[in-house]
Order: sequence, then structure tokens, then C-alpha cells
Amino acid sequence: MDSLDSFKCLRPLKVGSRTYAYYSLPVAEKNGLKGISRLPFSLKVLLENLLRNEDGRAVAKEDIQAVAQWLKTRTSDRELAFRPARVLMQDFTGVPAVVDLAAMRDAMEHLGGDPEKINPLVPVDLVIDHSVAVNFFAHRDSFKRNVEEEYKQNQERYRFLKWAQSSFEDFRVVPPGTGICHQVNLEYLAHTVWSTKARIQFADKDKTVATELAYPDTLVGTDSHTTMVNGLSVLGWGVGGIEAEAAMLGQPYSMLLPEVIGVRLNGKLKEGVTATDLVLTVTQMLRKRGVVGKFVEYFGPGLANLSIADRATIGNMSPEYGATCGFFPIDDDTIHYLRDTGRPADLIALVIAYAKAQGLYRTKNTPDPVFTDVLKLELSSIEPSLAGPKRPQDRIALKEIKSGFAQAMDKEFNKSAEMDKRVPVEGRDFTLGNGDVVIAAITSCTNTSNPSVMVAAGLVAKKAVEKGLKVKPWVKTSLAPGSQVVEEYYQKSGLQKYLDTLGFNLVGFGCTTCIGNSGPLPEEISEAINKNDLVAAAVLSGNRNFEGRVNADVRANYLASPPLVVAYAIAGSMQVDIAKAPLGTDQKGRKVYLRDLWPTSREIASVIRKSINKQMFTKKYADVFKGDANWRKIAVKGGLTFKWDDRSTYVQNPPYFEEMPKRSQPIEDIVDARILGLFLDSITTDHISPAGSIKEDSPAGEYLRDHQVRPRDFNQYGTRRGNHQVMMRGTFANIRIKNQMLPGVEGGYTIHYPSKQRMTMYDAAMRYKSEHVPLVVFAGKEYGTGSSRDWAAKGAILLGVRAVIAQSFERIHRSNLVGMGVVPLVFEEGTSWQTLGLKGDEQVTIRGLHGDLKPHQKLYAEIVAADGGLKRVPLICRIDTVDELDYYKNGGILQYVLRQLAA
Repeated sequence: MDSLDSFKCLRPLKVGSRTYAYYSLPVAEKNGLKGISRLPFSLKVLLENLLRNEDGRAVAKEDIQAVAQWLKTRTSDRELAFRPARVLMQDFTGVPAVVDLAAMRDAMEHLGGDPEKINPLVPVDLVIDHSVAVNFFAHRDSFKRNVEEEYKQNQERYRFLKWAQSSFEDFRVVPPGTGICHQVNLEYLAHTVWSTKARIQFADKDKTVATELAYPDTLVGTDSHTTMVNGLSVLGWGVGGIEAEAAMLGQPYSMLLPEVIGVRLNGKLKEGVTATDLVLTVTQMLRKRGVVGKFVEYFGPGLANLSIADRATIGNMSPEYGATCGFFPIDDDTIHYLRDTGRPADLIALVIAYAKAQGLYRTKNTPDPVFTDVLKLELSSIEPSLAGPKRPQDRIALKEIKSGFAQAMDKEFNKSAEMDKRVPVEGRDFTLGNGDVVIAAITSCTNTSNPSVMVAAGLVAKKAVEKGLKVKPWVKTSLAPGSQVVEEYYQKSGLQKYLDTLGFNLVGFGCTTCIGNSGPLPEEISEAINKNDLVAAAVLSGNRNFEGRVNADVRANYLASPPLVVAYAIAGSMQVDIAKAPLGTDQKGRKVYLRDLWPTSREIASVIRKSINKQMFTKKYADVFKGDANWRKIAVKGGLTFKWDDRSTYVQNPPYFEEMPKRSQPIEDIVDARILGLFLDSITTDHISPAGSIKEDSPAGEYLRDHQVRPRDFNQYGTRRGNHQVMMRGTFANIRIKNQMLPGVEGGYTIHYPSKQRMTMYDAAMRYKSEHVPLVVFAGKEYGTGSSRDWAAKGAILLGVRAVIAQSFERIHRSNLVGMGVVPLVFEEGTSWQTLGLKGDEQVTIRGLHGDLKPHQKLYAEIVAADGGLKRVPLICRIDTVDELDYYKNGGILQYVLRQLAA
């Protein structure tokens, strides 16, 4: 698409012997966009995107001018159309997105259109990284056996993805066992500056010429931690699968011009403090400030003391502190990282030339950008920390963990009187107590991408083994790096043998424990925990520790750096003050403290220098799309449309397009709806659509049993996301979710009215559907926090939920609800379902949806109590943009895109 180029800024860029075209920000500044050189770097990337895609429709001249005007107000309510350069997917969220694309091809045929139009229009990479589970651990064959189990459990999904790889254009699949999508993105897929072939007519030329158009690397990803690549100066963030599908199909991503919060970093980290400690502090600080829906950008002299891996660690956890992104500008360290990870020389030359030409290259002399607000952080003030037991923003200093756990036992778990309780474990010669660490996992993209903390973990293991320390026998240990490069440098440095000795054997290259794929605990441990109602603990180097996520048997979950994971595996309990108390004794009976094991920064740097080189990256990523022998032998039949198998319990044709007319129908008001659930604050997408194990007695478990699937083969919810029958039954089925219609009850239950029968959410929803009764959900603040799980919205609409009424929403989930045709509504300040005295037996009518609905329109809910009392409650419609309104009026974003392509 040619830009209208209202600011006449299309220019050639000479890089060595090659000439590129680019839309020059300095030229645009001279031609009317006054002052844009002072914009935050992240907004410069957005501005270039608008200049390059100006078409007078999705992007108008006024949109571009609004970015320059932002410098005066530092905030804006302007809606922008952003077109990312590419899309990144992982398999949990990617499979249902590709299932939808396959279903759209069928629907296109049904509407009389051309199914080939359903094809990615931007490059898409899907990395299979969420399917491996820690079924086998602490053994030299753990990796091999977990891989075998993964392929056994996921053949149907993998056959489908191989079909997609051969059927869709511009769609690549990174096979299982390669790494986590964000680490693969950081180490290989990301370019920092992108280029594509184009025909360009420069202002001083009479005709078009064939050249390459250069522009910033940008993306959206179907995983909230897509922001990890912000550390490499790539602007991107997580979206729901439905938004990613729209981006793939050429639809712009609709967003408001954001506020940008600057975080000025000063100084450097103290000896013994890790990047994990830093990011847990940042997460706590920014959650307190409130940055939901905002960009965060880091600047200041402290940047010079943070590696790209450190920056990626901070960028990764943007969802945990609530920001859309956590951006770092291009500088010398960016170039060093690209070079050190084996990026081609011509790409590196382009990045340098382009960034400097655009004013996107930061040096120590670069003036500070203009920000909406600025926070300051002195890096030397950071201290060793963990976060838990339930939220990543709940940072606790290491020295306060013992007292912090005691406080949690009192306030979170109401068990302060049972601090010293210990119970026997059948068939084992040890007891188990509250606070005992039963899972210690080095896992997750957040930290396994950072050599400094990974090497530190290896050195702690080495020193522990040399002093004769062992892991406690009740701890399930695992090592799941984010890429094969980590395995390579662990082997080369000799550190892997020490980790193996402690039970941290390689279990897989994937997300594992951080997403709930921790696998089962040994049966006797699980039985001791559940029979005695113990509060068992997990320590993991991940980014998520929401209740019910890591493992069904574990109630207290703590995020920590990889070396602290090793230390807590040795200590075996959160009731041990490892900052002061000994971890054990050496061969001579002398006490061994954490300080005796902790490596110096010089030791870590020495191992990194000797053990990591460019050749590792080029070697490991040379055949990244080829896969292992298991992947290569999966046979599939190609074809324009997918041949659905009605017997499959993994992949099914979803019902979104059944009987869909070619033109959209008017939206109906919600009349006499029943309440499916009343929820408190911070209901996560894990609560709504869990990614953990499937319980045998759950609606999803009953469905699988009815289809002759043995409980041992149930697999995870996440692996069955391509089957709507399983996922809609799993919606609101989390074992820890608390529907306040049933005070004191955990799990996915509700009360059906007017029968007053208690039943599962799914069974009640199906009964309401048979009665033609619409549903609504009420919630508190930050509804939908956590991972970008589109099934949290898809499941809601399939259950018959027409509206979610909350005090506030997390960004991605609100957008996903709109994308599936569910209207998000918020109370006015000071109002909640509690202040209204709702019990769950009311009927709810919402008028104003039919007709001339507008973004942010005030609507009214008429709530009729069981005794006939009426309340008229004002609500704000959180359909935020005109594009979102179009999606909603079409019943969802997929229906909108399909009708556009079929027209």
C-alpha cells in the first residue's frame, strides 16, 4: 500500500552498496511535525507507522498531527490504526487462532467467496512451546521421556499445525523442543529494523523503482509476554488470538494514542543483586503508580549498566506491572547483542544506519524525551527479593520471606495456628509441613533468556554440590530453558552436571511450570498435602504465580531468580530464613550459608565470556523450522480447506460462523438476563479460562470420558484449545475461583434461578441457553488480569454471556470481550455490585445497545431484585473506538473481517 505521504518524507537510505527507502522523521519534522524529535522513542515508532500507512481512511493526516500535538498535552484520546510488521504466536493461543482461520475458509466458501483470501498478509511465526509438561524429572532421561509424552498427547494438534504450515502463505511453525517463543524471538526472529520489497516513487523521480522499504520491527503476539522483545527495541505487545487474526488478515490494530510513563534509571545494581530482583521491584513500583493502558519507556544513565538480557527481563514483565509495553531505545548494546547472537552483517548495518537517520539511536548525549510522567529508580537500592504468594507485584525482600510467609498463613490462608504442623508421608522417611517447597523450577522466558541469572544458578549448584548439600527429598526439581542455546552453554561450562546432581535435569524447552504444566507431584506427596490441607509452596523463576495456576496441590507460589530457586530447593521450606540461617552442613559438619554459595559478578562474567559465543546461536538456529525426527515424521495432507475430524478431541470446527448472514443484523438489547457469577477484584484470565490440568469430575472431564478419553490422557486445557467443546466447559472452571453467589465455596459453581439449584457454571449456562435466557457477569477491579487468553472471551460468549459489568478491566481481556461480541461495561466511580447489594438472584436489563451506540456511551442497567425492587444503575460502555464498535455490531472481529473479505 502506498502512503499519501502528506509530509513529503519518503527518502532513500544508502547502506553500504544497497539503497533502501524509508519515511524520514527528521524530514517530517521540517515539513510540519514540529518538535517530534523530543517524542519518546516508542511514540516515534508509532509515528513512523502512521506516516508509512497514511491512506486517508484508517490513517488520516490528522492522526499523524495528533502525535505531534501529544507533546503539548502528553496525553490524548485520539484513536490510531497501528499495523504491526509481523505476528508472533505460541501454540496455546496460536492453535485456536489458526483453527479460526481454517473455519473462516469454510465460511468463506459458504458465503460464496474465495477461501484463498483467508491468508496471512503479514509474516506469522508460531512457536510450539506451551505443550511440554514436567511429567518426568530429576533423571537423565527426563527430557527424552517428556518429549515422547508430548508428541503422544499432541499428535492431532501437531498434524493440524503442519497442515497450516503447508496451506497458509507467510506462516512458519517453529517445532516443539526448540524454545519459548519470546526467547526464540529475542535470539533469532526479531530484526529491530524490518524491510520488505516495494515499488517506490521518490519525490524527485518521475517513475517508480523497485527497492526495499525499511521500517522499525514491530509486532503483536498471542501471548502477553511478547513485550520481552521490547528489550531489543522492538515495539510489540500481547493481544488476544482474535486480534492477532485480524492483524494477520490486514486489519489495523485499533488503539488510543497512549500516555508514556518514563522510568529514569540511575546507577548500577549492587553485588549479589540480580535482574530478577530488579524486575520484581519495577513491577511493584509500576503497579503502585498505575500504568494500565500506558506505554512505559526506560531512559537515563543506568541503561548503560543493563545488558540486553536484563532489559528483556524488564520488558517481559510489562503485563505484570500492567503496561502495554516496556520499551528500551536502540543503542550500542543493541548492536552488540545483534552481533553476538549471529544476526547477518547486512541487517546490523541497516539497523545502525536506519536508527541514526531516524533519531532512534540513543547515546549518552541524547536529550531526555518528553514523557507524560517520570518515575526515578536508583539501581543500587535494589535488594534480593521474591514475589508471592499469589501475585507478581507482591514483592518481599529475601530477608523478610520467613515473616512474610507467616503473615500469609494468617491473612491469606487462615492457618496461623498450624505453622509447625508436620505430617508423615506414606512410604517415605520424612514428614511434610506448611510452607514446604514441593516445586522448585528454573523455567519461563523471563529469566531463562538471561545468561547472568542462569549461570548464577549453575554456580550455586556447583558450590552446593562441592560442599555436599542436597535438595530436600520432597522437592520436585526441573530445568526448562527457553532455548537450546542455554543447554549448549551449560554443557560447555560444565555447570549442567552440578545441576543434574541436585535434580535440576533438563525436562524440556518450553514454558512448563510457569503456565501450569508442572506435571503431577508424586502421588504420596499430593496425598499428604490434600488429606491434611497443607499450604505447600512452589518457587519458580517465572512471571506468573496466580493461585491455582502452577499446580493444583500448591497454594503458595513465589517468583524468584534461578539461583534462589536452587537455594530454596536445598532449604526445602519458606519457613527457613535463608538470608541468615544455614542451608545445611558440609562434609566436615560446618554450617553452609547462602553467602557461601552465591557467586560474584566477576565469576558469572568469567563463565559467560568463556562459554557463550556467536557460533552457538548460528548453529542452534540454522534449521530452526526443521524440527526433530518426531516432527519430521508427522504426515499430513495439504489442501485449501482443512479436513475436520468429528472424532477429534483436540481440534474442532468452531460454531462462530454457523448460519451467519452475509450482512450484519442489528444488536438487540439485553433483556431479563440472569447473573452467572459475582466476582471480587483481580479475577485473572486463568480463573476464567484455566490452562492447567483437567479434573475428571469437571464438565470438561465428563466430556472427554464420554468420548472414550482415559483420564491419564486428558492432557491440559491449553493443549485442547482447538476444541471449543472442551474449552467452553473449562470456562470459569478454575478450582480456586470464588463466585460470591456461593460464599466460602471454591470452584466453578453457581446457582440457577429461579430453581435455586447449585450446579457448575457450564451446566447452569446450558440450562439458561435452553430457556433462552441471556447471561451477565459482575466483577470488581482489574477483571481479566494475566495472560492474553482469548478463550476467556470465547468461552464467555459460547456460554451465553452477553455483558460483563466490572469496576475496571485489564487491557487485553476488555479488547477480547469486544472482539467476541461481549460488551464490557464499567460502573461509575464509587459504585460496585457490593454497594448495590446484589445477591445473584436479580434479573438485569441493559438498554441502548440497539440503535445508535457510540464508544464510551452511558447506558443504564435496570436491575430487578427477587422481591421486585428496581434499581436503575448508570454504566459506561467500554467499547473504546469506532473500529471496536464495528466489530461488536458484527458479532465479533472475525465476523467483521469475514464479511469485509466476502463483500
